[in-house]
Amino acid sequence: MMVTAADTQVFDLVLAGGRVLDPATGLDKVADVAITGDRIAAIDTGLVARARRTVDAKGLLVTPGLIDMHVHVYPHHFDISVVADGQSFSSGITTMVDAGSAGPANYAHFRQAVVQRSKTRILALVNIVDLGMGGDFEQDVARMNPAWTAEVASAYPEVVGVKMAHYWTWQPWDARHAPWDCVDLGVRAGELSHKPTMTDFWPRPPERSYEDLILHHLRPGDIHTHVFAQQFPVLVEGGRLNKVYEQARKRGIVFDLGHGAGSFWFRWAARAIEQGFVPDSISTDLHTRNAANGLVTNLLNVASKLLNLGVSVEDAIAKMTIAPAREIGRPELGTLRVGAEADVALLALEQGQFGFIDCGGARLQGDRRLRCRLTVRAGEVVYDPDGLAAPDWTTAPGSYWRCRGPEGSPNGWQPPDSLYVG
Repeated sequence: MMVTAADTQVFDLVLAGGRVLDPATGLDKVADVAITGDRIAAIDTGLVARARRTVDAKGLLVTPGLIDMHVHVYPHHFDISVVADGQSFSSGITTMVDAGSAGPANYAHFRQAVVQRSKTRILALVNIVDLGMGGDFEQDVARMNPAWTAEVASAYPEVVGVKMAHYWTWQPWDARHAPWDCVDLGVRAGELSHKPTMTDFWPRPPERSYEDLILHHLRPGDIHTHVFAQQFPVLVEGGRLNKVYEQARKRGIVFDLGHGAGSFWFRWAARAIEQGFVPDSISTDLHTRNAANGLVTNLLNVASKLLNLGVSVEDAIAKMTIAPAREIGRPELGTLRVGAEADVALLALEQGQFGFIDCGGARLQGDRRLRCRLTVRAGEVVYDPDGLAAPDWTTAPGSYWRCRGPEGSPNGWQPPDSLYVG
């Protein structure tokens, strides 16, 4: 069913003639998407005549702005973090979730330095450790305070949950480090704040097994990231999918991909997907050790790996839009519903011969991949490398031909007449 507006309404921008794919509403149809201000105004055919500006989206997927629910974007503290705006829009991402880079002691600074200064929508998981990530302090149980973490998680609207990670992966147990300290304290913070927890986990059976994590310690709605990491018992004898995954899924445990620099292996992913087990959400765990070397690159590269392992494009888009939105309790995101904030991605599904790598350095040969052609954030075109929304330079408006003022010049500054061009 098409959703339209009054015939007299004029739209600021119309994305015309693309395949509109919005898993949240079930819409999958060639149509125009109209934007007025920072909102989706209408989805219908024949809207171009009422557009102030038009983008030809024929042959492209028009999707909600993508959500990457596992990134690290706090370079002021966690030194392998990336800069959000430098990585998001080029892959159609309009929302990033920082996964525990900051804890309750430095969250206010993270908010001031990153959340409030980024054009990308930044949401966050607060770490159970007071200073978040980046040092030996992550192993200090005395720095894990569920009440303080929950207080911070409840105080800021962009906080969507709690993160626990990297705890005591190989060292001998001792009086100050019990097997489940980090997990159980993080879950307690989630209980106190009424928000989900995400865990990055290293099993150490028999004291700390993966089965116990997903069947007993995590709550329904809690998220296990890095699901195809090498340390998890994804497959059992004969290459069969471990039955505990479906048992945990029935309990309501959420499985996030979280590719990272060491947490995605084709030897797990290919066989699990072949048997019908696909992560609930697709995410990157983006940081400087995987962003620039081709291992992750961006969210669309990760999604393209799944496409070439048998996941449909429709399912992949859902796992980067409405699925993560629901997992973090923000269902108003990840949709093109009329009235929603106008976050939109125009994606090309390219056919050809492409190669992809996993964290073990193995290669997958594929024949299709996703590439971003244009991104809209809150109604503004923020990524347009091909100039889809730009006028041809020969017919550009008058302002194009006039010298702009130098940075810092006052409003109304006028250049000398000699700086006119054309």
